[in-house]
Parts: sequence; structure tokens; C-alpha cells
Amino acid sequence: MDDAKSVTAGWQHATSLAELEAKGALVVRLGRKQLALFATRDGIFACNNRCPHEGYPLSEGTLDGACVLTCNWHNWKFDLRDGANLLGGDKLRIYPVELRDGEVWVEIADPTPAERRRTILENLRHAMEDNEFDRMAREIARYADAGGDLLDLVRAAIDWSHSRLEFGWTHAFAGAADWLAVHDEPGRGLEQKLICILEIVGYIADTVLREPEYGFTDARLDYDEAEFLAAIERQDETAAMARLNGAFEAGYRFRELERALSAAALAHYNDFGHSLIYVRACGRLIERLGPEVERPLMRTLLRSIVYATREDLIPEFRRYAAALQAYGADGEAGDLGALDDANVNRALDLVASNGRTAPATLYAKLLAVNARRLLEFDLAYDMRSDRAVTDNASWLDLTHAITFGAAVRTQCVRFPELWPQALLQLACFSGRNLRFIDRKQRLEGWRIPDDARFFEGAIDRMFDHGIDDYIVAIHLLKTVMAAREEVRGGAAGEAAPLLLAAVNRYFHTPLKEKHLRRTARQAIAFVGKEG
Repeated sequence: MDDAKSVTAGWQHATSLAELEAKGALVVRLGRKQLALFATRDGIFACNNRCPHEGYPLSEGTLDGACVLTCNWHNWKFDLRDGANLLGGDKLRIYPVELRDGEVWVEIADPTPAERRRTILENLRHAMEDNEFDRMAREIARYADAGGDLLDLVRAAIDWSHSRLEFGWTHAFAGAADWLAVHDEPGRGLEQKLICILEIVGYIADTVLREPEYGFTDARLDYDEAEFLAAIERQDETAAMARLNGAFEAGYRFRELERALSAAALAHYNDFGHSLIYVRACGRLIERLGPEVERPLMRTLLRSIVYATREDLIPEFRRYAAALQAYGADGEAGDLGALDDANVNRALDLVASNGRTAPATLYAKLLAVNARRLLEFDLAYDMRSDRAVTDNASWLDLTHAITFGAAVRTQCVRFPELWPQALLQLACFSGRNLRFIDRKQRLEGWRIPDDARFFEGAIDRMFDHGIDDYIVAIHLLKTVMAAREEVRGGAAGEAAPLLLAAVNRYFHTPLKEKHLRRTARQAIAFVGKEG
């Protein structure tokens, strides 16, 4: 073989066989690559000298008689014959070797970018299956280095995970919409974009870790909106999914089904408002990621609505049905100013009696009341260990009203007939959270003079938030994003300073992520009451 042609084809001279055999292992640099060469009884092998775990030199590793190379820093083990990872995670890159007249030649040509991207996608899936954060980060960085669109990784993560969510959507999907919004903002560099994608795929991996497949029916029924909604109301996933499959077969897209999904989400005070938040996020993800995610996202969204808890059926919110029936009826309108001190029943009555008021006016008032609840949250409920289960409340309970509010506005502007349900459910939030507040908190202590600077700083902080629990971190982000949307879009109206102050306090107050003592005490109390 002609040496000049060999170099052009990717083959390069590495060392002499005599030198390699004398040393047993040798490090060589060929172009940008640092390779480790090993002389074994099974032949000569060349590999990347940097361990794919944390980059330590494999030339300092231990090689046994079976061609198993061990990185001594963290005990990762590789088969030198094919690079297979025998203990650890990432595969090791192996390079072809030839002997020519006593000289060692190594073929270092890289695979095409398309081949690299296919391999990286598969490796990312393995990293997600093992829920290894560092490995996921490396694969995302490699994908970017291979010229890939980082959104491909989100599409792949959704495809891989959607059928592993036993009861449908979680914040792992909903939060993806907010991280993508941050990812798309002008001026984001590779580091920030990588963080956004890492938080998305990391949360998804953490959510579906070791979960099996929960299949969807392939049955099809002609799509009929009334029958579709009736099946959801019966909590009949099979029938509802068959209607959805029929809609897909007929060529329906998300935007054509969005009204029905929004109506189903608001048919009850579903899952403390999560269902409507998820419908809105689903639309945002489909719009950003394209039609390939439409069916997986909608199927698992439907599953989550079918199985959602119906809070309006428990005693605390049982007045909701009567308030909905009375909404906008003739009669004297109550004083909306009284909402600040209204419990659930009183809040429902006040909103129902004002049903002829412009929805945007009612919305702004309810947003203001819920912002005040967030501002005045009594930290004792989150910190103390001697309360009953019924008094368990945290920041997350109060932030839901803000993110639910943003979903209410967008979905009800699109489908105005849903305003009564949505506004009454906002009243459920404000009335329920009344008992968790501390009136000593004052607006002045948390006032934001420059909202643009505040939001910029809050989002910048999210790039290194340091919070281990994904659900806590995503609540920070989604609350900031929802507040920014309501303030900048003008929907908050005169309540904007209050909303900003509330989010400011929430964002700058330490969050308690785990309640060991409270959980233990409540468990003992519960068992003590068992008959």
C-alpha cells in the first residue's frame, strides 16, 4: 500500500513494533487525537487514551490477559477488542491497527457527522436508561459537536419515554416547554443551550427510570367530540384513546383537538390545575418540535387527563358545581374586593355572582389575589414538623395558581366558553390558600423596580440553580416564566407589582425539599388511628 495514499485515507504511522513491545503500552499523538497503544498476546490495539467517563489516561490503567482494560480511577472496564463497556457506561473508541514492515499504523479517520449523530442518539438513550447525568451532558455536547440540532435529542427523549408514564404527563414534559422557551431566546450560547436540553432529558430520564412500557390501545373509533369527552368523564382510557386514534386517522391535528382537550382539562378542578397547564404545554411543544412529537405527546396527555384527580369532588371544593351553575345569573354582584379574605366557598360565590363582569377583569383580580397569597405564604407551613397532613403546604402549592393562571388566559382567550370553569377554579386556589398565609409580609420589602432586570437575573440563575430535585427546580422556572408572560403581556394589569414581588420572595427564599421529621410523625399518627 502506498504510504501517501494511506495517510490521505486516514492511516497514520504511530510507532515501531519494537518500541511498543518493549514498553507494553505507549501514548501517541496523531493530529488532535491522543491514543493509547497496547501490545497483547491477542495483537496490537489502539484506543482513545482518555477514559470516556472523566478523561483520565487509560495508558495508566490495568490490562488483563483477556484484553479487558480497567481505568483505575473509577473502575470502568472496557473490552479492547471492540470497545464494549463491561462496567461503567460509555463505550470506548477503538481504532483499526495494521503492521507494515515492523511499523504500527493506525486508522484515525472519523465517521461522518451523520454516523456520529446516530451513535450519539443511541448512547444518549443508554445514558437516560441509567439516569447518569454526566453521561447525558457529554452526549449532548457530542451531538452539538457533530453538527446536530439539539432539539433532535428532545424529540428522541419524548419518543423513548412517553409510553413509560403510567398515568400520563408529568412536569418532565411540561417543564420542557419552558426550558425550550429559554433555549430559544436570543443570545444564548452553547453552554446555556446545553443546560436547557440537559434539564429536559435529565428530568425525563429521572421520571421514567426503570419504568416498563404502558401500552396504548390501537383500537380506532370515529372521532366524535361529545363521545370523546364522555369517555374521559367515565375515566375510560381505552374508549377515549380509540376516539383519539380515530381523530389521527382522519387527519386531525392538535389545534383541531385543542378545544376538546381544554374542555376536558377544565371539566373538573383537575389535579390541582395541572391538566390545563399540560394542555397548554403540549401545544407549545408541538409547535416548537414539529409533528413527529404530536401523537406521543397527545396520547400521554390524554392518559393524564383521564386519570387526573378531581379535586372538586372532595368536601373542600364541593360548592364548585353549584357556583358553576349559578355563574352569571341575575342577581346582585358581590364585592370583588372581598376576595382577599374569602375562603373557598365565599370566593366561589363572589366569582359566580360577578359572572357578567368582563372575564379579563375577573382574571386580573383573581391573579392579583393569588399573587398576594404567594407573597404572604407562611413559611411555618413548609418548615414545621408538628402539623397534620391536611396542613401540609409548600411554595409549590401556591405557585400552581400563577402557572395555572397563565394557562387559563391563553386557553380561554382561544376558547371563551371555558372562562366560567377556569375563573371559578382560580377562586378555588385563592380560597384554599387563604389559610396558609402570613399577613405580616409586605409588598415594599419585595418590590421590583426593574422587571426586565429581575427576569433576566432570575433566568440567569436557573442556569446554575443547584437544586437536586427536578420538580423543585422546574417550579422556579415555570413560575418566573408565567409571571414574565403575564406582566409583559399586560394581563396582570395593576396587579403586576404584586405579582413581581411575590415571585421575587419565592425565588429568594430557601426551599425545604425533604420533610423527614414531619413525614415520620404523620406516619406514626396515621398508624395510631388505624382500626
